[in-house]
Amino acid sequence: MKEFYLTDTGKVRDHNEDSVIILKNESDEYILAVADGMGGHRAGEVASSLAISYLSKHFNETFHNLNKDEAILWINDMVNEINTQIFKYEEGHAESVGMGTTLVLALLTRDYLLIGNIGDSSGFVIKNKKLHKVTVDHSLVNLLVEAGEITEEEARDHPRKNVLMKALGASPEVEADIFDVVEKNQVSGILLASDGLTNMLDFSKIEDVIISDAEIEEKIVSLINKANEAGGTDNISVAYIEKEEEGGEIDN
Repeated sequence: MKEFYLTDTGKVRDHNEDSVIILKNESDEYILAVADGMGGHRAGEVASSLAISYLSKHFNETFHNLNKDEAILWINDMVNEINTQIFKYEEGHAESVGMGTTLVLALLTRDYLLIGNIGDSSGFVIKNKKLHKVTVDHSLVNLLVEAGEITEEEARDHPRKNVLMKALGASPEVEADIFDVVEKNQVSGILLASDGLTNMLDFSKIEDVIISDAEIEEKIVSLINKANEAGGTDNISVAYIEKEEEGGEIDN
């Protein structure tokens, strides 16, 4: 397996509120995660860092050879605990009240691939040299698109495109969408990204870069550069993992 992740402040923001990680445990199981924080007084970076740090610690400590049902429970437990931790942090830091974060994560084992999300950070897989979006954005504009009230093109420039319907830290009760990626053996890559990428580049431009024959680091740097060239209005974070053999499939 080849893996690479990168985060960039972008061209407009003065600091980075995203956090990102890829880890492999002793059982050759992987977690990839991207969190996009929000909140004033740099509280967003606290929320995203808290989420990624908590995931990292507990992945190393408690995620070992879990079956699929156990892994789904693990994701739900992590989401609930991170949400609780955010509210606890706010209790002792008045300046951070209202902070929150999106989260998209992937768990890859020999037996399954699970992708979970809260908010509008996105999870994709590559199958047969094509990019497929797995997650569904928890955003106001996505609800409007699904209801047929606006088009996808109108959603890209909608004045309320950054309004989230769900995020960690937004309410005491939160639940992630969890997707069981079927035909895992056909997947050759997994891509997670904050909306700093997906708001700047349309699907086809992301696909063109990610299915190219470039080295993995070159692909991710290229995506971030292109997002910055398109305006770079937000922090940009990408986590990517792919099978080493050309044309291979992720089967661990």
